[in-house]
Amino acid sequence: MSNDVPSRSRKALWLVAAVCIAPFVASFAVYYFYQPDARINYGQLLEPKPLPAGPLKLIDGGAFSFSQLQGKWLFVTVDDAACDAYCEKKLWQIRQVRKTQGKYPERIERVWLITDAGQPLPRLRTEYDGTWMVNAAGSAQLDALPYQGARTDHIYLVDPLGNLVLRYPRDADPSRMRKDLERLLKVSRIG
Repeated sequence: MSNDVPSRSRKALWLVAAVCIAPFVASFAVYYFYQPDARINYGQLLEPKPLPAGPLKLIDGGAFSFSQLQGKWLFVTVDDAACDAYCEKKLWQIRQVRKTQGKYPERIERVWLITDAGQPLPRLRTEYDGTWMVNAAGSAQLDALPYQGARTDHIYLVDPLGNLVLRYPRDADPSRMRKDLERLLKVSRIG
């Protein structure tokens, strides 16, 4: 009979030890061996790096720097001043995504980095009023944008601290872009 009591005590001790150690073993296994198949975001996550804050010029001749938009989320698109149909589509998409943010549109700005010395058509200036149209030919800001294919294929998202965080593919789906931005605006405390 005396052998039965220590045996039960030992079982209880091992059970308590297993319950205490199991979360550590499980977390180790998940951290090192689990690769999720799906992701929540639509845009491609980029290694966060700040855009250079050097001086640029707006198309009207005024000074521009990304640092003046600190505290805002930025949609950045890159195209030449001639702005073909795909360029106009991107400008339209980022305008519409911004408009659909309900109570948050003031937290979002749109920037068009123009890759040549040309001037956009007056129609584009009027239609996309509120977009920062910046002459960026040969600038460090253009060189800082990572791209696959052509630089003009993408729409970029910059966080309120000035870091590139997402890159959207050519012919991006505006509703999925909106959902990405909606999630970011909801959880962001910095802008």
